[in-house]
Amino acid sequence: MSAELDALTVVNQLRDLAADPLNRRAIVEDQGCLPGLILFLDHPNPQVVYSALLAVRYLAECRANREKMKGELGMMLSLQNVMQKSTSPGETKLLASEIYEILQLAGKEEAEQAEAAAASCQRKAQFFLGSNNKRAKTVVLHIDGLDDSARRSLCEAALLKIRGVISFTFQMAVKRCVVRIRSDLTAEALGTAINSTKVMIAQQVVRTEGGEELILPFQEGSEALVEENTDIPDYLPEEESPSEEQDKAVTRVGSITDGMGWLNTAANFLTRSFYW
Repeated sequence: MSAELDALTVVNQLRDLAADPLNRRAIVEDQGCLPGLILFLDHPNPQVVYSALLAVRYLAECRANREKMKGELGMMLSLQNVMQKSTSPGETKLLASEIYEILQLAGKEEAEQAEAAAASCQRKAQFFLGSNNKRAKTVVLHIDGLDDSARRSLCEAALLKIRGVISFTFQMAVKRCVVRIRSDLTAEALGTAINSTKVMIAQQVVRTEGGEELILPFQEGSEALVEENTDIPDYLPEEESPSEEQDKAVTRVGSITDGMGWLNTAANFLTRSFYW
């Protein structure tokens, strides 16, 4: 196995483990994983960089992680380098910028916490916490037919063809996909892309003012214009063979126990391959 393939595998696994909220504190506290992700941000392969950004974005969702992440050697500088590098795809720069803004605010959050507490009761929970970024928004989709890893791969491929998709995560148990998109992209475009697979049907999940959840079908027969992505690397493949344990590590409640063994393996790889 080549060194680059090893790097792709490791960063892909770290991204999937970071998608589970139960794993986020452990990854940041580990002595090798967070520094390794920072090194991945400077990797020559754009696929590795983008997946590392997704992992860092997940980790930053845990408010308790942000101060440590901001202070980690090389974190803010590496994010700035990705944002400023002329060869970085547009969506990669946007994701790095969003992470940078979240971490920049880390030191101010405690001072503003009391004031924000009253307002937070009125705000609806969102998948990504960086809602102050007016350039991005979150769309929740319910996808009939999202039954297995093969269908998930089809859905990934369809979403990644859309210009303006920043990142996404799947909740397989409830057939949901939470998508972070640019503010100028419509939810209908996501529905059109997923429906084009011919084996899945997407509907949008919204909440009423009373907090009740509604599932709204996209208008039948209408197809939103989808601008295809040409400047973003392919999404990293899911390494699911030969067993189902990796899928469980991402979606099953209590996955921290399953994930820690792989975290140790990842940390050992990072120490062996990247520190010199």
